[in-house]
Amino acid sequence: MSRVLIPLAPGCEELEAVTVIDILRRAGISVTTAGLELGPVRASRGTVLLPDAELDAVLGELFDMIVLPGGMPGSEYLKNDARVIVLLNRLAAAGKYVAAICAAPMALHAAGLLQGKNATSFPGVLDQLPGSHQYCNEGVVVDGNIVTSRGPGTAMDFALTLVELLAGKAKRDQVEAGLERC
Repeated sequence: MSRVLIPLAPGCEELEAVTVIDILRRAGISVTTAGLELGPVRASRGTVLLPDAELDAVLGELFDMIVLPGGMPGSEYLKNDARVIVLLNRLAAAGKYVAAICAAPMALHAAGLLQGKNATSFPGVLDQLPGSHQYCNEGVVVDGNIVTSRGPGTAMDFALTLVELLAGKAKRDQVEAGLERC
């Protein structure tokens, strides 16, 4: 079974975080949410999320993917957290998937993982950052083991893409069928 780490920072976008957590778990993927600090995390719209663990407690565990929810100031916290940058680089170097949505791709940029990659983000985030990445206007962009998405409105497609990458197209189709999407 694939294992996914989702760090939760204060001010994260709860729609993105909860959508990804829910869809991955519907697919039978093991998801560990980890707060940057001990205790509940207050998201950008005031929703209180209770992480499974504190980030320090899971740093030594092996994961197949790390997913960064966006939102502000959550994305800034992720970008500026040395532990998150180490995890991003460790997973990317091991060929594991590194994913971020909305403003959170700024952490991938800070980690140096977007050089020469196609990527997207919430408008005004990646397209304003210097570097050799190619900014794309698509809802979800997969370039090798780097997966990025634009924002809350693309969270469902982003999460389903993550399911497909980890568990295959048949599992994605199965999960999506149960969602009754138009």
